[in-house]
Amino acid sequence: MPDKPLDTARTRLRRCGLCVALDAPVLAQAEAWADAVAPHAGLLKVGLELFSAEGGAAVRSIAARRPVFLDVKLHDIPNTVAGAVRALSPLRPAFITLHAAGGPAMVAAARRAAEEAGPDRPRLLAVTVLTSLDAATLAATGVAGGPVQQVLRLARLAVEAGADGLVCSPGEVAALRQALGPDPVLVVPGVRPAGSAADDQARTATPEEMADAGADWIVVGRPVTQAQDPAAAARAIRAALG
Repeated sequence: MPDKPLDTARTRLRRCGLCVALDAPVLAQAEAWADAVAPHAGLLKVGLELFSAEGGAAVRSIAARRPVFLDVKLHDIPNTVAGAVRALSPLRPAFITLHAAGGPAMVAAARRAAEEAGPDRPRLLAVTVLTSLDAATLAATGVAGGPVQQVLRLARLAVEAGADGLVCSPGEVAALRQALGPDPVLVVPGVRPAGSAADDQARTATPEEMADAGADWIVVGRPVTQAQDPAAAARAIRAALG
């Protein structure tokens, strides 16, 4: 997989990779974006919108261009999530997301199901707190303490239960590295090049900031796909990552 981080005995030397979110309602549009940005992206995201519209065909098509980050955020009882992971594994996504809030039994069941696919199994990324949520919104749903505390709580739970990594907002990367060490893969949405609109992301950062913080992958959607020249936008972000 392109842009894979390197490991050494004493420290993990990260080269942060770019994942472009192909958030489109039709496969033809996603394929056009994928063709444009594939030379500059190590991962391509198939999210709920595209997967709901096109199903497995979207994953197979995009995976022919670059490894797929399948962002479906599974969240159900353990048996149902395990069945979903088994059903998705033949599509050969590099990563599948699930909600850490589903609990340790759900994450563990998903991990067991993923391992049935063998050494090339999909890696599981646990979503902690959505990047559209801030402290006030969390408090309104009954979660006290703010995003960072909730992220750390859910992250520990998920990693101990078998998640390979985490999806987190820019503001939590440093805290997660300190708490969990170098091993979990950290994938960071809510990344915006300097000067870009935040859109519906409540917690954002620039690509350079995330590379410095130790993220493994940043996910960028609209600043690339809605740019006049998506290839040039992706190229510029990749260059900013060093």
